[in-house]
Amino acid sequence: MGLSNFYDRKKEWNKQAEALVQLLNLFNKTQDAVKCADTLQKLITLYRNYGTKQQLIVGLCYYLPESTVYPLLSTLPPPDPTNPTGTTTFEAQDAIHNGFRVLEEVVSLTEALEEDTFKKEVERRRMRLGAPSPEQLRKEVFMEIYNKSQLPSCYDSVLNHPQTSDELRREVEAKQLRYKQRYLYSIPSTKETLLLKQKISRELDELVDGIVLLQKPDELGWKMFFEGKDCENLSEYDREHVRAYIRLFPDSGLATLFRGYFAYKQETLSEDEDEDEEDIFALNDEDPVDTILNASLSLSDTVYLSEGDYQNAIKTSKQGLQNLGLLESGTAKSLSRTRTGLQVILATSLVHFFSPKHHPEATRILDEILTRSPKNTAALMDRAFILQSASNWNDAAAVFDQVASLLPDDMEVGLRAQEESAWCICQLGRYEEALQVLQQVLDTLNDLAGDGLNSERARCLWRIGKCNMAIGGSNIQSAYKYFINALKQDSEFAPAFTSLGMYYLEHSTPPDPIRSSKCFQKAFELDARETVVAQRTIDGEGGLNAGLQKVELNSTSRYLPTNSWAWKAVGVVKFHYKDYPAAIQAFQISLRVEPDDQPLWVRLGEAYNKAGRHSAALKALNHALEMNPDDWLCSYFIADVNQSMGLFEEAITDEAGILALLAQVHLDLGRSQVSDGFQIRAEESFVNAIDVALDMIQRIPGFRTIAWKVIGDAAFQLSGLSTFVNEANVRHCLQSISFLPAQDIAEQVVNIVPMPLFKEDMPLTGLQVIAVAIHACLSQISLYSHSQTSNSTAWYDLGVALQSWTTKVLPTVETTTAKEKSIEFLKKALQLDVANDIYWVTLGNAYFLSHAKAAQHAYIRALEIDSKNAETWVKLGLLYAYHGDVELANEALYRAQVLDPDNTLAWVGQSLIATANGDNADATLLLEHAVGLATPVAEADYEFASQVFNLTKKPQRVDQVQDALLPSFFLLNRYCQRRPSDPSGLHLLSLVCERLGHLSFGEELVERAIGILETAYEETEDPKLSQGAYEDSVTSFESALGDDLVLRGHITIVLAQTLWAIGTDEAKETAKSRLLECIASDPENLAAINTLAGMGILTNDDGLVDAALSEILALPIEQKHKLDPQRHVDYLLIQHHLSQEDAKQARSIAQHAVHAEPASLGQRNRLATLIVQSGEEEKNDEALAVLGTAAGGGGGAGAASVAGISGEVDAATVALCIQAVAQASGARASGNKEGALKEEEGTDDGLRDALCRAQRAIMMRPSEVRGWQTLAYVRSRMA
Repeated sequence: MGLSNFYDRKKEWNKQAEALVQLLNLFNKTQDAVKCADTLQKLITLYRNYGTKQQLIVGLCYYLPESTVYPLLSTLPPPDPTNPTGTTTFEAQDAIHNGFRVLEEVVSLTEALEEDTFKKEVERRRMRLGAPSPEQLRKEVFMEIYNKSQLPSCYDSVLNHPQTSDELRREVEAKQLRYKQRYLYSIPSTKETLLLKQKISRELDELVDGIVLLQKPDELGWKMFFEGKDCENLSEYDREHVRAYIRLFPDSGLATLFRGYFAYKQETLSEDEDEDEEDIFALNDEDPVDTILNASLSLSDTVYLSEGDYQNAIKTSKQGLQNLGLLESGTAKSLSRTRTGLQVILATSLVHFFSPKHHPEATRILDEILTRSPKNTAALMDRAFILQSASNWNDAAAVFDQVASLLPDDMEVGLRAQEESAWCICQLGRYEEALQVLQQVLDTLNDLAGDGLNSERARCLWRIGKCNMAIGGSNIQSAYKYFINALKQDSEFAPAFTSLGMYYLEHSTPPDPIRSSKCFQKAFELDARETVVAQRTIDGEGGLNAGLQKVELNSTSRYLPTNSWAWKAVGVVKFHYKDYPAAIQAFQISLRVEPDDQPLWVRLGEAYNKAGRHSAALKALNHALEMNPDDWLCSYFIADVNQSMGLFEEAITDEAGILALLAQVHLDLGRSQVSDGFQIRAEESFVNAIDVALDMIQRIPGFRTIAWKVIGDAAFQLSGLSTFVNEANVRHCLQSISFLPAQDIAEQVVNIVPMPLFKEDMPLTGLQVIAVAIHACLSQISLYSHSQTSNSTAWYDLGVALQSWTTKVLPTVETTTAKEKSIEFLKKALQLDVANDIYWVTLGNAYFLSHAKAAQHAYIRALEIDSKNAETWVKLGLLYAYHGDVELANEALYRAQVLDPDNTLAWVGQSLIATANGDNADATLLLEHAVGLATPVAEADYEFASQVFNLTKKPQRVDQVQDALLPSFFLLNRYCQRRPSDPSGLHLLSLVCERLGHLSFGEELVERAIGILETAYEETEDPKLSQGAYEDSVTSFESALGDDLVLRGHITIVLAQTLWAIGTDEAKETAKSRLLECIASDPENLAAINTLAGMGILTNDDGLVDAALSEILALPIEQKHKLDPQRHVDYLLIQHHLSQEDAKQARSIAQHAVHAEPASLGQRNRLATLIVQSGEEEKNDEALAVLGTAAGGGGGAGAASVAGISGEVDAATVALCIQAVAQASGARASGNKEGALKEEEGTDDGLRDALCRAQRAIMMRPSEVRGWQTLAYVRSRMA
């Protein structure tokens, strides 16, 4: 005991426990009950405080009868509850004499310990390499725990203890059942463990049988009882057990399933008249089918089969067989009858589900069933149906007779077997014998009551009619009556409609094809498996779409592999509705049945082509062409595939039958050549397309719509060409077109766009050609009826052509009506084909400038149809950018770049966004990347070339300038090839050529630009102003004033200048008032302000000058400079003060300008000029100081410093001239001998420096007169 106390003080609990156990055994040997009990109490207290659950369980087990110390402890007297402190061993006494409490605690601790051990062990083993599945791992761990567990014996001890209450006994029995079931399913299903598994299964069955026998409320036990019953269906369950289960668990899912099943079978569960019993077993007005399906899927296969839902019956019965296999494996039982029941449902469903597709699988299952149960009537019926489907009538009749003999009095299966046997006999030609049996079956059916047999009677009546039809003669009329009676019994019995249709077509006098067609169509709508009527429908009895548009075909048509015509029909319909993958699949299946069907190979190739599978299309079409080399349609489709693949030369052929494709290929070839920059070739291709189309109109009138479509497209493409190389050929081709007479719509368009006239003495223009395209579209539209949807393309083409016409006419031509008509035609195209994203994009383009919201809506609708079209995203981004929403524009353009990284317009748009954000460097880089992409954009070429050219204006070496300008030269050359009539492009290219030394080419370009501008001037300019007719000009200008603020401002300025030129005081006052009104409506119109200020200066009207410039002068410097980037206001003020001979005030204004912009060389030049012009030579140094360090340095340094201030060559040239004049003015030539000596040696330093600056100014701008004047002045000073 002392050692135990020592360990207690040292807190070494494990050693203390060992010491106490040794003492316990010692006192047990010495038979000292009191000390033994006292030691055990200390040991259990120690385990409770510091031990594990396992140790506490061991300690408590000393109190149980199985322990070694229990005989000694049982000698202790019973505890005295009234005096618990009267003895030191009260706890031990209570545990010994009231051991049930200890037993309960041991069970509870053991359950918790095993559950914790299970979880930890599973988690630990799960992390091992090569660990089994989680389910298998849990089984292995539980097996190990169960083999060492004391729970089973503890449960037995609790159940056998006299103090166990009934409630606790049920609870322990439930735990025992679940524990043993868990152990049963954990035992592996192997030969070695089979005996153990069967032993545990028997023990579990004993527990379950006890629960059922005593009707204990343990739902798991009852479910295990029903699952273990080897029955083919629920009807074989003991009704007493079913009723007992429903009473115990009325709200459970299985109870609901029982009630639903027996209600569906119309069987009662109640035994007596007790109303309470009836309420428990009743279904309360619910649908039995819904009840079964909602309650459980395990028995829904029976309902699905009874309702004819074979697909779901197959699915659920297969799942049931899989679950049955798991149950048999887990319980080591063989439930053969249950398996047979599920297999019968599966086999029956497979037999009738799209017969005969699943018959091989059904045959294997039926063989297994009949091996196990040779007289299973359901399986025999299924086998007979399979034989019947294979037209094996003798064997089928024998099997049906066998079933009829097994069920002679059965009014369902037995009677159906007799009917089917008679039908087989009928198919064998024994009509009289079959007719006799069928009549007996019909009499029996008529004797049976109930509308549920109507479909059975209809089938029997139809078969009797078929027998009479086969007998012929007078029996045909009897057959007709039977068919009618069959439809009276069941109006949806499709075979009766089929036979009735055959009667109307073949036996009626006279034949009635209209009624026959209606019967066929009705039959096919009711059941697409009516192959005879279906084939007649496809052949024309009711049209291609008769019945084929029904939903039933979508599910039924896939399972008819023996009917090639059906698959062909399905493929045609799918092709018509543009479901090309489904059409390909249908054609392929049909070709497996009939591989020599050449037209079907052609259709397959066409479907492949439409689906974008061009290689497969060529293979199929070439195979078809080998089968029939004279098939021109096959040749047409081969050429069409080649065209789709871009093999235009292979697609071109002279065969008359494919002129349509030939014209289209010429057109596509021309488009490809335009894209590649071969405009001469493209012109020839477009002319060839028109020639072929005209030939097609003459030779094949049925292709006129295609021909006019080609003519319109080719003319539209021709109108986009800048010049025509073979103008005579193009004119002759267009003149040979004879347009169709104008209709209502055409007359409206003709009033806008007259019929083009081609005069030999006038050059051919794109405006004339686009008019041809418009009238070609009108001719195409006139050939369509208003109900046709295919003319949406014609309306679209007309709208696009009219839109292009508005961009080609002279600015003086009114285009508002044309634009409205263009939008109207585009909307008509969309009404006919609302799902065409191209139409929506074009409509958005039409609304781009005038209606931003409508354009946005159109682009978004296009993106809803095709969200991966990069071009549409670009259009939307440019719309946002144009209307100022930079953030949305950036998002849209970024989306376009993600979809198509090589989209040039997307990069151009990003460049515009960068420019709007002020990131000019990034904008230039983006634009440079855009012009290097494969698809050029003319505007991007011009803009980038212009930016590069402007950058080369900075002082650079000649070789650097040439290297920098080479990209501009190539881009501008490409631009002028595409836009040869653009004078701005020609002018810029001529300037680049000048800088590169290509002077002759530059001169040629300038002359072309001048010619274009002169022609445009002569066509558009009003000559009144240039001829001095100012009064008439005023009237013209006033009529031109509109609502556009910017345009109105420009016109007002020109009008004011014209009024000023008239010279009268009244006209001048009117000019001033016009300008004041313009400034009032647009305060930031700098041109109007400067013009008004100039008028004030000319008339010495200080008030007018102040009124014109006061608002701008009052603005902050940043805003003032933003409005006046050229600093015209400062210039006008300086000139105003100089005109008033107030040079000091003029110089003051110039000084303030320099202080505001010290880095601006232009402002410094202006101030230095004023200083030099003062004529005070002593102030020349001040002028030099204003211009920087150039006054004190050499010529080279000075020029460099001046040029470095702003980087502008022109300003630097002016600065050098001012410096040279200032320095030359300050230096005097000496007149004495010493001075003469110096003159011989050269000028003094100041004059030499001035001379150097003047010469440098000339080098920088040799065409600038000011430089030469400065040089002359300096040399005059040096003389």
